[in-house]
Formats: sequence, C-alpha cells, structure tokens
Amino acid sequence: MMSTEEAYRRCETITRRTAANFYYGIRLLPPQRRRAMCAVYAFARRVDDIGDGTLPREEKLRRLDEQARALTALAAGSPDTGDPVMVALADAYARFDVPPDALGALIEGVRMDVEGVTYESFEELVLYCRRVAGAIGRACLAIFALRDPAATDRAAAARLADDLGVALQLTNILRDVREDAEDDRVYLPAEDLRRFGLIAAGDEREAAAMIVRLADRTAINSDGTAMDGERTEAGWLDALVRFQADRARGWFDRGMTLAPLLDRRSAACLLAMAGIYSRLLTRIAADPERALRERVSLPMHEKTWVAARSMFGGGA
Repeated sequence: MMSTEEAYRRCETITRRTAANFYYGIRLLPPQRRRAMCAVYAFARRVDDIGDGTLPREEKLRRLDEQARALTALAAGSPDTGDPVMVALADAYARFDVPPDALGALIEGVRMDVEGVTYESFEELVLYCRRVAGAIGRACLAIFALRDPAATDRAAAARLADDLGVALQLTNILRDVREDAEDDRVYLPAEDLRRFGLIAAGDEREAAAMIVRLADRTAINSDGTAMDGERTEAGWLDALVRFQADRARGWFDRGMTLAPLLDRRSAACLLAMAGIYSRLLTRIAADPERALRERVSLPMHEKTWVAARSMFGGGA
C-alpha cells in the first residue's frame, strides 16, 4: 500500500515534468491545494496520453474504460492503493469535495477523440471542450479557496470555471491546428470551414489534408491576400483562425471574472494559468500563418513574469 505522501510526490513530479504551462500557476497555491491540483493534473495527463498515444483504437478504449472503473472505485471509497495517482486523488477528493463527475467527463471527452468524432457546429465543439477542459475547471474550482464562501453562488462560479476551461481548450485547438491535421484530426467546425470557403459541402473528409496543404503555402499579406493581390485559400484559413481566436477571447473574458471570487493565492493561480494561455491566443491571432507553420509557445521568462504579476494581482 502506497502512502499518501509518496503518492503526492509522484503526482508533483509528473506535473513539474509535463505541465509546461499549468505548473506556473499551480506552484503559487498553498501546499495542500497545490498537491491536490497536481493529483488532478496527473490523472488528466494519464487520460490525455491514452488518447494521444499510438496504441490501437480498441486498446485505447479499453484503457479509458479501465480509468473510468478506477474513478468509480475511488468514489466508492476503494481506490487502487498501489496506484499513486488514485491514492493522491482519493485524498484530494476527501479534502476538497471535488465533483465526482468532473474527471469522468474528461474520459468521455477523450473517448470522443479516440472514436474520431468530428464537429459540424461550434455548439458541438463546445460540448467537447466542456468535457475535456471545462470539467477540469470545475475540479480545480473545488480545490481553490473562495474569497467569501458564504456570499458566493457556487453554481455560477462553476459555470465561470467551465467557461474558462472552454477558452483554454479553444486556444489549444488553434495552437495545434496543423499538428492535429497531420494526425487526421480536425476540431475546427465544418460549418466554419465551409463559411470561409475552405471546403465544399460533402468534402469534410478532406479537411485535414487541406489544412496541411495550406499550412505549407508561401507567404501572404496580413490582410489575407496573395502577394499579387489575389485572395487565396490560405488567406481564408488565416481569417478562420482569427475568427476562432475572437470566439475564444469571449470565453476568456467571461471565465476570468471568476478570479475576484477567489482568495489571493487561488486567484493568482488562475490568473497565471489563464494569463499564459491568453497570451498564446493573442500571438496566434496576430500571426495565424506562423501558428499554422509551427507550434506557438511562450519563453520561460515570459511565463515566469506572468506568474509573478498574477501573484500581485495583475492580469495577463
């Protein structure tokens, strides 16, 4: 049987090693809350790795089912005592009353990835985002400390946490458009691909190949025109990326209103994590061509600056 202390240490090691953006915020929390966040992150990392890995589809689904059963056992008070993530999660659940359905929703979202679900409308994409990221936002909200628990509408706060999760996931989608397309995944809604003239009705199966092809184009002007003044499909893809970035900005604006409801260190954690992603979104919108050509990221010194500023009440 693994001790709780050892289980948390392992989860913190996973988080430090793999949470390239989130750890800058997580480390601002007090120790017990920081450890609980690391447990949630370690589980989310495990589930994401199943979905993103190279195993056959049926094996991925089997492993997701295995994780769902592990959550059921945890909720029943019988976690796998040899699994550090489950041991740490059990303690985090007991301390902070994490919603039992939150991490289960994450599994269902990743299952959508494995089953190759595509998105006709933005509303369908939002459902996916709520599962893979909004649910994590609700789990994090349970771990955060509220500024005034008696006066806070917890249901409204949960909706804001969910909205912020959607904003983060939309940013991930825009950052990874090309990488996902190379894996034959397209998260941009088909209705928007058609609206911007990138595919015709019935050509949805060709969307991934189209995105890769356009990401390899020659340079175009910032207004979406080719160098000879002719508007190109590549320019339409850039316009679509900016359109989706504007949408994501609206979700950020709503979600960030959660920060004043939290105590100082919890608010700093949220502002740091969201601030890093907000800056990523700004860079993607400013230069979609670069974002389609390479993975946009922030340098370490800038992430550190955002985290430090958040600790003193600054925004992104």
